[in-house]
Amino acid sequence: MSVINLDLDQRRTNMQCRWLDTANLTSAVFRDTVCPTTKPRFPKAPCPMLRQIMPRPAIILAFAGVVSAAALLASPAFAQSTPQVAQRTLSLTGQGEVKSAPDIAVISAGVVSEAKTAREALTLNNEAMASVLQTIEAAGVASKDIQTSSFSVQPKYKYTKRASSGEQEPPRITGYTVSNSVTVIARDLAKLGPVLDAVVSSGVNQMNGLSFSIAEPEPLRNEARKMAVAEARTRAEMYAEAAGVSLGKILSISEAGGQRPPQPEYRRAALQSAAADAVPIAQGQQSIQMQVNIVWEIE
Repeated sequence: MSVINLDLDQRRTNMQCRWLDTANLTSAVFRDTVCPTTKPRFPKAPCPMLRQIMPRPAIILAFAGVVSAAALLASPAFAQSTPQVAQRTLSLTGQGEVKSAPDIAVISAGVVSEAKTAREALTLNNEAMASVLQTIEAAGVASKDIQTSSFSVQPKYKYTKRASSGEQEPPRITGYTVSNSVTVIARDLAKLGPVLDAVVSSGVNQMNGLSFSIAEPEPLRNEARKMAVAEARTRAEMYAEAAGVSLGKILSISEAGGQRPPQPEYRRAALQSAAADAVPIAQGQQSIQMQVNIVWEIE
């Protein structure tokens, strides 16, 4: 019985030695130490007697300490503690402006009709708008340049006075208002006066405004961009020379800006009083502005 127990102890010892060698948790000295109790097939197994010098928990804790130290060295916090040289930069803004005469006009007008019932108000409004659209097309405006911009049907309320007791009757509907507005683009400014005259004479009773624009503004924007970049570079070179530094590579470029047209408005009263003659128009000039911000590295 004692022989069987010794054999079991020997097998357990061999398995423990193999586990330590496979996990690579022992030092080179331990791996090279030949265990006198192991069988020949495991000539390099660690000797169980060495466990008295460094038990398994101590080996595991030592290995964990090495791993933790390596992780600390590779952590971002440790990397950030290293002082870094701040990058020197120069940021300046340039602006470019190009002016040009507008080549299109945008007219916003509509018809407002009132009646006791919604159906009656809608019928009156439809008849008036049909006449307006026909007149605008007859004045030379293409159908693709005429677009409905808004349409609404609103009830009209009558409110009673509050009685001395504090009570008040709910408001009651006395009629309906139908509003229909269109946006018209006039591409021939030489005919803008007659077009406005035709719009007012056709039955329009609500003039929302008149504005001018440029049909193809992108080429003008490109010219303004070039001017803005040139101005920013000129200022940057001046500052760099005054500060005794040299401009390096460009780090970033950003832009802002757009078309800034004057928007003269023609009021309803003036349009109605000028129905017999062509409406005088002052189109002025359009201003396209672009702004760029450039950041240089300085040396």
